[in-house]
Amino acid sequence: MTDRPSSGVARLLLVCHASTAATARAVFPGDEPLDENGLRRAAAAAPLGARPAVRGPELRCARTAEALGLRAEPDPLLADCDYGRWRGRTLDEVGAAEPEALATWLDDPAAAPHGGEPVTALLGRVSGWLAGLPPGRVVAVTHPAVIRAAVVHAAGAPARAFWRVDVAPLARVTLTGRGGRWRLSYTP
Repeated sequence: MTDRPSSGVARLLLVCHASTAATARAVFPGDEPLDENGLRRAAAAAPLGARPAVRGPELRCARTAEALGLRAEPDPLLADCDYGRWRGRTLDEVGAAEPEALATWLDDPAAAPHGGEPVTALLGRVSGWLAGLPPGRVVAVTHPAVIRAAVVHAAGAPARAFWRVDVAPLARVTLTGRGGRWRLSYTP
């Protein structure tokens, strides 16, 4: 999956998928395609070419990878967070219908009042994936939540820091690491 330089360094370029109707409306996502703006912006972005690549299994990641010129293999560990019964609803709708549940979820990374995946489980999944990366270069097209989790892990930040990281559509974050130590840089 990656080329292996003699340095033993992993160089990971995380690319957030392009916009969808869910991102435009601030809706907890399902498996939706890119919207017209997302498709246009992804196609206009600098192509990433024939680099080794992986992606989240969802349609929005597949379409973004294709638009960037990547032949990316799906990886279930790069799947978006499971938002359970909140999928397809806006944050405002959830806040109006379940204010205590939403407040708990935003305050406690181990909580999953929506019946889906808690932030701590997402952090564990992404941390495990990062730990398994071999030396070399790879591109991963994935979701804002997965990139947030990778940044929190790379920075050695507590789980509560997850909500302090914003990731825009098509944002790029580079992680460079060896032996479990990561350095990160962000490219808008």
